[in-house]
Amino acid sequence: MKILYYDCFAGISGDMHLGAMIDAGVDPDYLISELNKLNLTGYKLHIYREKRKSIEGTKVDVILDNDSQAHNHHGHGHHHHDHEHHHHHDHDHGHAHSHKHDHHHHEHRNFNDIKKILANSELSKPTINRALKMFSLIAEAEAKIHGVSIDDIHFHEVGAVDSILDITGAAICLEYLKPDKIFCSTIELGGGMVKCAHGLMPVPAPATSEILKGIPVKTGGTPHEATTPSGAAILAANVDEFTDSLSFRTIKTAYGIGHRDMELPNILRVHIGETDEKDLTTGEAVVIECNIDDMNPEYYSHVMDQLFSEGALDVYITPVIMKKSRPAVILSVIGDINHQQKLSEIMLRETTTLGIRSYKVSRLMFNREMETVNTSLGAVTLKKAWISGMPVKWKPEHEDCKRIAVEHGLSLQEVYKIVEAEITMLNMKPYEN
Repeated sequence: MKILYYDCFAGISGDMHLGAMIDAGVDPDYLISELNKLNLTGYKLHIYREKRKSIEGTKVDVILDNDSQAHNHHGHGHHHHDHEHHHHHDHDHGHAHSHKHDHHHHEHRNFNDIKKILANSELSKPTINRALKMFSLIAEAEAKIHGVSIDDIHFHEVGAVDSILDITGAAICLEYLKPDKIFCSTIELGGGMVKCAHGLMPVPAPATSEILKGIPVKTGGTPHEATTPSGAAILAANVDEFTDSLSFRTIKTAYGIGHRDMELPNILRVHIGETDEKDLTTGEAVVIECNIDDMNPEYYSHVMDQLFSEGALDVYITPVIMKKSRPAVILSVIGDINHQQKLSEIMLRETTTLGIRSYKVSRLMFNREMETVNTSLGAVTLKKAWISGMPVKWKPEHEDCKRIAVEHGLSLQEVYKIVEAEITMLNMKPYEN
């Protein structure tokens, strides 16, 4: 199993991430040719080797053309600059650069503009979807902070060419490397104050805080902004698990260089590794629970729907007897640690409980694969688990069987029998990784 591990001891920004990805093996020519599919003009990437505290890595600068209004083919403008400069990304909030922008004379792209740019590009569907996930995290954070809808907000940072390149570039790089699992350490946020379009703000900037809600972070490692909104969105959208302890064989260690030179090396370190756990995956999860003895049972299905929609891995109810022999239930939710905050909020808001408890658990799981199989009744999605290249467990998706039962006027039981018999007859080939 191929693993990508982000070691964010000095935080992360969009340009540091691009540097680390190229250092880890992404072909820079491939990255540039894919970014060209966005049809943005007025910039060039400067990719070169650089050192921080005697550690050498890859540095990426987005250089905006001299006196360029930098239009794309859809006619959306962005900031024009009076002189060529290297765009540094401790300021990827669209806040003050070392020179002033006149914000009244430049159109800022909004979320819909970015969606159009991606839709009209020739990038692959997985790359576009990955990029949209990151953009929407920043869009949602900014909209919440400013108290407006996503459609109404005009982003200083997301609409700027450099941020579009950072985030789309991140999607391109991750699709190129194709790790099976992505892990990340606790994220260093930095300290001090940062200059935003709206004035001075404490680190982390509001958008960074919002995006990283429920994700393990630390502060104070450096008196500057260490993690930017773009960097935060890259991690929040793509990381499978946040952990400081991980067991794997390192194949390659790569370094993306930031522009500051400070006591803490301004570097994003990533490890490409592998593990022999092809069949079984280990991981951490959080269990959140509460005891309830005074709620209308009809509410539970709604609560469960809400929890699953926010990323719960499983939700279950256990009958118990509480004090004074009162019948009650324990509502238990299993989720990724980075979803803990949202899941906890739903439990507190949607149930009658006055408090919840939580604890971390270890998980050991079969690696699973979803496959669409054609049967005499129609296409059915199959969930399969593997050991040593052979499927040991499989089952048809319940929702597909329900749909087929309605379409063919059969009982659900009949559909299961027919589908399972036909799939058993199929010569199920060994898993090829």
